[in-house]
Amino acid sequence: MDANRPRRPRDIVVRQPRTDQLEPTVAEQLPYRHPQRIFTTPFILATGFALFILVTALLLLLPVSNTTDEFTAFDTAFFTATSAVTVTGHIVVNTSSYWSTFGQVVIFTSMLVGGLSFMAIATFILALIGQRSSLSERLMIREAMGIDKLIGLRKIARNIVLIALLVYIVGAICIFSRIQGLDEMGFLESAWQSLFLSVSAFNNAGFSILPDTIGEPGLHRIASDSYLLGFVMVLIVLGCIGWTVLVDIYKERRFSRFSLNTKLVIVTTTALYIFGAAVFFLAELSHTMLDVNLWDKLVSASFHSISGRTAGFSTVDFSETGDFTKLVYPALMFIGGASGSVAGGIKVNTFAVIIAVVISSIRSRPRAEAFGREIANAQVLRAITVAVLGVVFLLLIVPTLTITDPDIPFLNLLFDTVSAFSTNGTSTGIVPDLSIPGKIIFMLAMFIGRLGPLTLALALVPSEHTLYRFAQERVTIG
Repeated sequence: MDANRPRRPRDIVVRQPRTDQLEPTVAEQLPYRHPQRIFTTPFILATGFALFILVTALLLLLPVSNTTDEFTAFDTAFFTATSAVTVTGHIVVNTSSYWSTFGQVVIFTSMLVGGLSFMAIATFILALIGQRSSLSERLMIREAMGIDKLIGLRKIARNIVLIALLVYIVGAICIFSRIQGLDEMGFLESAWQSLFLSVSAFNNAGFSILPDTIGEPGLHRIASDSYLLGFVMVLIVLGCIGWTVLVDIYKERRFSRFSLNTKLVIVTTTALYIFGAAVFFLAELSHTMLDVNLWDKLVSASFHSISGRTAGFSTVDFSETGDFTKLVYPALMFIGGASGSVAGGIKVNTFAVIIAVVISSIRSRPRAEAFGREIANAQVLRAITVAVLGVVFLLLIVPTLTITDPDIPFLNLLFDTVSAFSTNGTSTGIVPDLSIPGKIIFMLAMFIGRLGPLTLALALVPSEHTLYRFAQERVTIG
């Protein structure tokens, strides 16, 4: 084309592009950090539990709380307060004989609030007075109750409290029908014993104020009452499978329609119950159940399989059980109950996800799968983190306790330490003999076990959010 000729309409002009404009441009993205919040949801939950333990301990310190009319020993008050608020059940003094009625009411209130979660109760009270909750408050409620959504939390909290109160009352009536007149107790005393045991069983707390129990927490006086033990077992199961599972079972009523979470909890919990009962029955035939008839052996095995994993009640002296029982039951206690329940441990859901990961890996599946569903990778990482943190914590405190309390047999020490971390309360009877440093370690274990090691880690370590991902690289495994 002639450069001097004027351009006409529809002429196609081809320009030669400049090379420097086609060169790649390098843009650098600085890591973006969200503003750090000191008062995160896990931090507030941990602080709330600590303050509640402090208030409970101060009340138990008062002379009116015990039967000696003197101030309670500092370590006894704080240990009992920690055990009650974390619904563990470990004790250093006999609950029925040492604590007065006022002290028992303090313990009762502590395990009631600690089990249901003070956030659920606070939300219930706010709903009654018509107070609206902010977004930050809803986040705390969701974290405290183990719920994965923000919508309808007030209604959920209300239902949790109302259903729990109904279960407490029905359970107390059933228990009352069996213990009325025991040791010539009057009506009011029997009613108080029944309500206390009902709340303790449903909250998986393990506290008992039945008179003259041996090696408390225990139900040794009623070991042959199958009906009463059955009531207690039902209360424990209802408390340890979680609110979301109960709601799902009530609404769907068919296993095929249950959510993946409910299926995992039901199947894993049932398998653990059967395994625990079989272990206790076979291992204790020549020990604690040597002179017991067959029916009572079956009832005892079933009871300790259910209670020994989450609640901590016992009808036998665990210091006299065989070594096999003392090795297997800490593993069951470490697993604990379901997420969102009052039980402790790393949770049945966590254990089920890890088992699903192992099975999927053996089957050469790239993702964790269960019941025709794929489990999100973020949940897999969270499950592994919770389990590893729990194991690491126990690996730190158990050897430490062998230094602070060298005279206690190792198996008994291991058994009770795992029980404390799992907020279980089943004991071989060593807790009253612990040194002051040993009791402090146990209190720390109960506190961390109730909150969860991951929750405490999130409360102490600030979270970082990045807008990029690193390149993948293979690592040799196995």
